[in-house]
Amino acid sequence: MDFTKLKELLLKYKQEHLLRFWDELNHNQQEKLYNQIMTIDFELMDSLIRQTQQSSDSDIQVKLTEAELISLNEREKSDKEMTQLGNSLIKKGKVAAFLVAGGQGSRLGFEGPKGVYPITPVRKKSLFQLHAEKIRAISNSNNVTIPWYIMTSIANHADTVAFFEENNYFGFDKNDIMFFEQNMLPAVDKNGKMFLEDKDSVFMSPNGHGGSIKAIWDSGALLDMKKRGIEYIFYFQVDNVLTYICDPAFIGYHAKHDAQMSSKVLRKAFPEEKIGIICNINGKTGVVEYSDLPEEDMYAKNDEGELKFWAGSIAIHVINTDFIEKENITGFKLPYHIAEKNIPYLTENGEIIKPADKNGYKFETFVFDALQHCERTISIEVSRELEFSALKNKTGVDSEETTIRDLNRFYSDWLKRAGIEIEGIGNVEISPLFANTEKELIQKKHKIPEKITGNFYLE
Repeated sequence: MDFTKLKELLLKYKQEHLLRFWDELNHNQQEKLYNQIMTIDFELMDSLIRQTQQSSDSDIQVKLTEAELISLNEREKSDKEMTQLGNSLIKKGKVAAFLVAGGQGSRLGFEGPKGVYPITPVRKKSLFQLHAEKIRAISNSNNVTIPWYIMTSIANHADTVAFFEENNYFGFDKNDIMFFEQNMLPAVDKNGKMFLEDKDSVFMSPNGHGGSIKAIWDSGALLDMKKRGIEYIFYFQVDNVLTYICDPAFIGYHAKHDAQMSSKVLRKAFPEEKIGIICNINGKTGVVEYSDLPEEDMYAKNDEGELKFWAGSIAIHVINTDFIEKENITGFKLPYHIAEKNIPYLTENGEIIKPADKNGYKFETFVFDALQHCERTISIEVSRELEFSALKNKTGVDSEETTIRDLNRFYSDWLKRAGIEIEGIGNVEISPLFANTEKELIQKKHKIPEKITGNFYLE
C-alpha cells in the first residue's frame, strides 16, 4: 500500500478529500479504501466531470429518419423460414442467453435482487425461475444446452448467486451458468467532487446496461462463449416477464441479414409514450431516448398518416460475439450519459445525508448506443401483448398487478385458442417446461382438461 502514490493521484485530480478520515481508519479499512480508489479510472472520470461543467446546449444538428424495420405484416411472409434458420443455429450450439440483472427490488418495496421477486400468477415463481424455465424449454426442444450468462451488480451479486444455489440452479448444470458483476463508477457533486458513502468507502454506482458489453469482456465471459462456439448472444433484461428468450425467428432474421446487433421493437401506443425510439440518427441506426425526441418528430406522420417514429425499443437484442470482441479490442467507446440524481453522502462531520433534492451526477452507458457502431443491424416488430410486460413499480403502471394481469391474459389466450373453456375468475399459469410456445401447447392439448375453473397451473 503506497500512501504517497495514492495522495499524489488524488491531488492530481483534485479528489484529496477522499482521505479526509484516513487517520481514523484501522489498517484493514485503509487497505479497503486504498484498493477501491486505485481501481477508479481517473482519466475517464476527469473527462466526465468536465462534461458536467459544460453547457447542455448543443449546436450539433441531428437528423432523424426512419430505420430499416421488419413489421409484423412483413414478418408473416418470412417468419417460418427465419424460425427454421434460428432453430438450426440453436441446435448447433451457436446461441447463448445473456441476462442483465443488476437491479434491486427497492422500487417494488422488496429487499434483495429484483430477479428474486415472486411474480407468476399461480405458483409465484421468481423472475429468475421464469427465465430459467424458458431457457431450459428451448434447450430441450432443440436437444442442446444453451449456456446462461448473468450480469449482476456489487449490490446484489452475492444474494443472486446464493439464490441460485439454494434452488439448485433451477435445473441447470452450474457449469452452464456464469455470473459476473457490472462495473461501477463514482458519482460526483455539482463541483465535480466524488462522494464518500462511508469513512472507508467511495460512493459508486453501476455504469449502465451499456457496461454489459465491457463486463462480458472483462469477466472472461466472452472467452468462455468463444470456447463453446457461441456466435450469437440473446440479450434481455430481468424485469420483462413476457420475453421470448432465444426466440428462433429473431435469431434467424439477425443471421439472415448478417447483422452485428439487432433489436426488437413494438409500436408506440401514443406519441408521448415514454419509450426510446429506434431510428436513423444522421444516417446510422440508434435509439433516441423519449426525453430527447424533438416534439416535431414525436408527432410526425408518414405518408399513410401513421406515426413516423413508432418503433419503441424494449431492450431485447441479438449481438454477435465477434462484434463485442471488436468493441473491446478497439477500446470501449460507448458514450456516457449524465444523470442528475439524489445521492446520499458522508459529510465532513461524518454524518450520512440523504438529500431531498438532486445534488450530483451519475454516469451511465446504454447498450443501444452500440447500434451506432454497427455496419449492419436489423429491427423486427413484435406484439406488445405477446412480448412485453415489465415489472418496475410497486403500484400503477408496470407493477406486479399489471404483469400478473398480462401473464394471465397471455396464458388464457393460448388455452382459448386451443379450444379450452375457461370458466369463472382465476389465475392461469403454464410452465414453459410444459409449453414454451402456443404451438407446443396445442400439441399437448390432449393432456389438458376441456374446461378449467379457478386457479389453474400446467407443468
